[in-house]
Amino acid sequence: MPPTDASTGTGPRPPSDTGAEDTLDLHLSDELIALFSTGVSTATSDGDLLDAVASWGTATTPVGLFRLVPVRIERDLELVTRWMNDPAVAAFWELAGPETVTADHIRAQLDGDGRSVPCLGVLDSTPMSYFEIYRADLDPLARHYPARPHDTGIHLLLGSIADRGRGLGSTLLRAVADLVLDHRPRCARVIAEPDMRNTPSVSAFLSAGFRFSAEVDLPDKRAALMVRDRVLRHVL
Repeated sequence: MPPTDASTGTGPRPPSDTGAEDTLDLHLSDELIALFSTGVSTATSDGDLLDAVASWGTATTPVGLFRLVPVRIERDLELVTRWMNDPAVAAFWELAGPETVTADHIRAQLDGDGRSVPCLGVLDSTPMSYFEIYRADLDPLARHYPARPHDTGIHLLLGSIADRGRGLGSTLLRAVADLVLDHRPRCARVIAEPDMRNTPSVSAFLSAGFRFSAEVDLPDKRAALMVRDRVLRHVL
């Protein structure tokens, strides 16, 4: 569960006690318990856990046309490694080092069952961000919050310092959440879990229409559970 870096400048720390109803009464379905116990895939009927991310097409945003392009190691490793070695990114992703470090992280997803898809975020034909789109309900994260079937998670980093601190992270997060909800009809919520210390990232999610649900203790961090609900997507 790598953290999220969508730096957009400082913002208020979310309250630690929101009384959010969906943070109570944690129960895992029998399907999820079986998955964690045996590693058996619960692929959808068409064999794709994330409904063909590569085919989602473009999103029109105020800053240009944006699309997700699944990572190919032979094409993209050098670029993603450079981003991972940016100190602002490394502080939260903890993947600084030689190309082998990034390659191992990406290959674990590419060689898996498809529950996480690493992607380049391409804006007007320029790769400028890295996303991971993942099945939050099939991830170890589901042990730490009341997961619902087909919950879909987002991790994000912005590659260039020039792209941070001006609201671009919020714009892209909203665009990607909309792509998820448009192309995954069974998904009712988009989930994220940025590090609580990463105030710019938390603020970016809030500006992108996510709501702060709870603070959750994960094995590697204390995270802000952020949720964008399908039923509220045109309100927030």
